Amino acid sequence: MKLTAEEFLNQQHKAITLLGMSGVGKTTLSNKLDRSRWFHYSGDYRIGTKYLEEPILDNIKAKAMRIDFLADLLRSDSIYICNNITVNNLEPVSTFLGKLGDEQLDGLSLDEFKYRQQLHCQAEIFAMLDVPAFMDKAVNIYGYPNFLNDAGGSLCELNDEEVFETLSENSLILYIRADEEHEETLCQRAISHPKPLYFQEQFLDKHLAQYLEENNLKQAGEIVPDEFSSWIFPKLLEHRKPLYESIAQKYGYTVELHEIAQVRDEKDFMDLVCDAINRK
Repeated sequence: MKLTAEEFLNQQHKAITLLGMSGVGKTTLSNKLDRSRWFHYSGDYRIGTKYLEEPILDNIKAKAMRIDFLADLLRSDSIYICNNITVNNLEPVSTFLGKLGDEQLDGLSLDEFKYRQQLHCQAEIFAMLDVPAFMDKAVNIYGYPNFLNDAGGSLCELNDEEVFETLSENSLILYIRADEEHEETLCQRAISHPKPLYFQEQFLDKHLAQYLEENNLKQAGEIVPDEFSSWIFPKLLEHRKPLYESIAQKYGYTVELHEIAQVRDEKDFMDLVCDAINRK
């Protein structure tokens, strides 16, 4: 959505899509807005509660069935397993996505890892294409005048122009660009607390081959999952930066991380969006 700052401020119903690496503060920013006026749409929450709900539960049940005590209770319908996903707790989505490596260390085989990556990719596409319908629900069912789409960090990886056209036609795309200091913080966090990540298959294949060669490993099943996740994260960060920039250049606007940190309330946020529009 390309418009002037005046046009943006005069919109009766404002809609913004936040774009940026996981950890740059998209969700923190959304929490600073008036919850009575802004509908918070979390792409990752939609993925976990709609498009990956059954695969996530199947994965948990498969692990539970390895424990005889739980297996007997599940078979007899004496217990049931359900997700407790919230906007602020998306752990079930991450644990399903998993990490590549030795299955004895809770890693996934290469085939299973790629299969789950494909499921996540499709789920994210569907979740973003759902945005216009939820914008309508926000206004006409729940009575929220404004809409904030808190998109996942892997949005830039989607090779689907329909997604970006849809988001651009229905919302103002705002890219939060991290500075070098914050990028270093994210990399250190990836070392101390490695987490599951989404990769484009070509990117994964290239860096997996490099990692195996550097560590004298013959196959992905020999990888220590956390070590690979920590090793590949800085490379993923560099890979995604030009993708974010390209989306912002073509479809949206850019703000700097330090500007986001200064936002205290809705007025500050509106001023920042207008500044971003005027800079372009």
